[in-house]
Amino acid sequence: MKVSGFTIVRNAIKYDYPIVEAISSILPLCDELVVGVGLSDDETLALIQSIASDKIRIVKTVWDDTLREGGAVLAAETNKVFQAISPDSDWAIYIQADEVMHEADYEVIHTAMDNNTNNESVDGLLFKYTHFFGSYDFIGTDEEWYPHEIRIVKNNKKIYSYRDAQGFRKNNDEKLTVKEIDARIYHYGWVKSTATMVEKVNDFQKLWHNDAEVNKRKREEESFIKESEQRLLLPFMGTHPKFMLERIRLKNWDFHYVAPKRSLPLKTKVKRLAKKLFGLDFGYKNYTLIKE
Repeated sequence: MKVSGFTIVRNAIKYDYPIVEAISSILPLCDELVVGVGLSDDETLALIQSIASDKIRIVKTVWDDTLREGGAVLAAETNKVFQAISPDSDWAIYIQADEVMHEADYEVIHTAMDNNTNNESVDGLLFKYTHFFGSYDFIGTDEEWYPHEIRIVKNNKKIYSYRDAQGFRKNNDEKLTVKEIDARIYHYGWVKSTATMVEKVNDFQKLWHNDAEVNKRKREEESFIKESEQRLLLPFMGTHPKFMLERIRLKNWDFHYVAPKRSLPLKTKVKRLAKKLFGLDFGYKNYTLIKE
C-alpha cells in the first residue's frame, strides 16, 4: 500500500497557520507529501523548504484571484496538487493548513486504509472534527461547526475537490461513498490573536465575494470581539497532537471566555436530542456514509 499526502498553503506566516505542524502530523503515514505553495507575501516557501523530510515535494503555484465565488480558488489549487501525486499511490491524505492529526490515531488510520485498499465501494475515509476557537483551551459547539469531513480519498482522478475545498466529489457532482473511522482532525483555524484573525477574515472574504460585498462584510477588531463573545464554547478536555505542543507553549495572546447569556436554539436542541435518542442526524453531509 502506497500513500501520498497533499496540501496547499499561501501566506502561512502572515496568517499564522500551523502548516509545519499540519504537514508533520501526516508525514508518518505517507510515502510522499506534495505541498502546493502559492505565491505569497511572506516567506512561506522558505518555511516549507525548512521542513527536514525527503518525502516532501513542493509544487509552486500562482492562485487565480479572479475566482471569487464560493472559495473556488481553494478547490482549484487543491485539485492541482491532487493531480500531482504519484499515479501508483493507493490513497491520498488531505490536510488543510490549519488542521492537525493526532498521533494516537495513526494505527486506526493505517488499518482503515489497509483494510479498504481493494474495496471498490469505498471512495474515502471520514474523520470526526474538533474545532478550537480563541485559544487552545476551548472548542466550538454551535451548529456552524461541521462534525465530520473526508480527509482521505482513493487515488482516483475522477475524485475532485469540491466548492471551497472543504470536501470532495467524484464524476459529475456525485457524493463519495465513505467509511467513518474513529480518528479525529484538530482544526485550529480560529485560534490566533485578534489582530491576525481579523486580518485573515477580511482578506479571505475576497475568495468568496466581490469588492462591494467584501467592504460590506469588513470587520474591525471591536466588532469581531463582540461577535466572538456570542460564541457557545466548551472547555477542551482532551490532549493536543504532539506536533502542536511547542506552538501552544509559545502562545502570546490572552483569551478570556465568559459564556454568553444565550443557549442553543430550541430547533438545535430538538435535533441533538433526536440524534442522541434515535441516531437521527439532520446535518448537511457532503458524502454517502457506508453503514457497517
